[in-house]
Amino acid sequence: METRNIVVWVLWSLAAVSGMFFDLGEQEEKCIIEEIPQDMLVTGYFLLEHWDNRKRDSSPHLGLTVTVRDPDHQILMSKRYGSRGKFTFTSHSSGQHFLCMQSNSTRFSVFAGDRLRLHLDVQMGEHTLDPGTVRAENTVKTVEGSIRHLTDQVLYISKQQDFQREREETFREISEETNGNVLWWAVFQTVILLTVGIWQMKKLKDFFIEKKLV
Repeated sequence: METRNIVVWVLWSLAAVSGMFFDLGEQEEKCIIEEIPQDMLVTGYFLLEHWDNRKRDSSPHLGLTVTVRDPDHQILMSKRYGSRGKFTFTSHSSGQHFLCMQSNSTRFSVFAGDRLRLHLDVQMGEHTLDPGTVRAENTVKTVEGSIRHLTDQVLYISKQQDFQREREETFREISEETNGNVLWWAVFQTVILLTVGIWQMKKLKDFFIEKKLV
């Protein structure tokens, strides 16, 4: 049993995605940017709660609107949720995706001096793990789920590598094009300087001949 617990803990440590939290004001929207490969399933788990110096609690009156935009700023999904839940979407193209969260709460549900704290965990892959599973009983099924999740993480890493190679190739093409433009601009400047220099010398020679200095 102890060995199995260690295996599950190691698998979860490798597979887990670090969560984050930030404060939200009344009707305030905050966005995070995620680099996501094409055709990737993304799952986000969230918890919105009151937070003050005395206590914290999750109220059923709290609400959250989640809006996801693709690299072209087209809306992939926009949905209203309660104080806790999860959202999923599949990316249609590679690049920076914007995950925006806006509180639906008003002054009637948020007391003066209180803050709204949003806990967010974004995972990528087909077999994402619900953070609540770490508190579940460690069984063979849990281990199998962790292994499937690790397999999807390997696939995600592979897609990320392909995405980075595409970006590197695009950057290299832009760099080569820029260097070519800089070279032609330098040639153009040199031609202009030579032309102006020859023209000045000719004018100066004509001036000396006209004044009979030569």
